[in-house]
Amino acid sequence: MTRHAVLDSPVGPLRLVCDDQATALTGLYLTDQRHQPDSARFGTRDDTVLPAAREQLNAYWAGELTEFDVPLTTVGTPFQVAVWDALRKVPYGSTCTYGDLAAAVGRPTAVRAVGAANGRNPVCIVVPCHRVVGAGGVLTGYAGGLERKRFLLDLEARA
Repeated sequence: MTRHAVLDSPVGPLRLVCDDQATALTGLYLTDQRHQPDSARFGTRDDTVLPAAREQLNAYWAGELTEFDVPLTTVGTPFQVAVWDALRKVPYGSTCTYGDLAAAVGRPTAVRAVGAANGRNPVCIVVPCHRVVGAGGVLTGYAGGLERKRFLLDLEARA
């Protein structure tokens, strides 16, 4: 049975969703995030699940953690999974463009498809889709809203 925990954060409440065994993070959603599943799919609330994910997120907010290592289980098309894997390689405090990400997955002309996959990332923050910017460094596109994206980039820039 799927369960979820809610964690307060500087960008608002986060919903952390786990797999049936409560061993892997399958979703991390911001309030009002676009492209999130129907909340009925999150199962019952249980704030005791995913303690490592909650601890790591709190350390991230405190500027003490630059790389997450919680177990993840993401479900998507092979292309989406490749984009999400490439996102995890974008270093903390850095950004890349959608074109850079398209090249990293071996599809340099698939910039729009990369943007769509990025927007459907089911594990925001941990899989750092906020580190992707438009050409020339323009702040664009974030399923959680540009204000949150700016906050996350500023948080990482301070470390």
